[in-house]
Amino acid sequence: MNQTVFKRYELKYRLNRRQFAELLNIMQPYMKPDRFGRSTIQSLYLDTPSFLLARRSLEHPLYKEKLRVRSYGLAGPADPVFFELKKKYESIVYKRRVEMTCEEAARYLYQGETVMDTQIMREIDFCRKRYEGLAPRVMLSYQREAWYGKEDHELRITFDDRILWRDKCLGMADGIFGAPLLKEDEVLMEVKVAASMPHWLVQFLSREKIYKTSFSKYGTAYQILSTPYQIHESPDK
Repeated sequence: MNQTVFKRYELKYRLNRRQFAELLNIMQPYMKPDRFGRSTIQSLYLDTPSFLLARRSLEHPLYKEKLRVRSYGLAGPADPVFFELKKKYESIVYKRRVEMTCEEAARYLYQGETVMDTQIMREIDFCRKRYEGLAPRVMLSYQREAWYGKEDHELRITFDDRILWRDKCLGMADGIFGAPLLKEDEVLMEVKVAASMPHWLVQFLSREKIYKTSFSKYGTAYQILSTPYQIHESPDK
């Protein structure tokens, strides 16, 4: 059972496929692909019955937090998953996570069983008690391509596409399916840095007139879910 703490800035940008391909070429001298290459990520978000955490995420307060369970690919009972408490204060992201098996996560979520006693788990316990009725609400999945800086290992750039969401069949082994959040031509880029962005990336974003966005996967899924009578299809239809 491993636990990890992250502190960094996370900046998001929406690119089209041409821009994505061009940026990959520009990145080659400076970045290396993550050892996992292109992977499938599942994130199961917990929220209150009124979706309080999702609504706060869209309101852009100084402080907000999310609680989720993440797996890399489908996860059976013995496979590892990460219970993550993600906090954001004044644009700085603090992510605390602990590793457990999918079966342990299910026992903790649905039976209230204590599976470990660590500082991070106590923080997760406090979060669950703070928000009444916190339970699994939405599953997000997407394809991720991750890169890190050759010299600056604090610099990470990820590209997400095929971002799907659903509010039914929320098991970590139920499959990769759902309704899309982005247009087919779009890719979501996240730049994760401890300090400032590299000059070559700033130049590219400036030339292409690509501006930072506050796009939230979970917040966008909630907006679709909460829109009365909306047919959950591709955003470009």
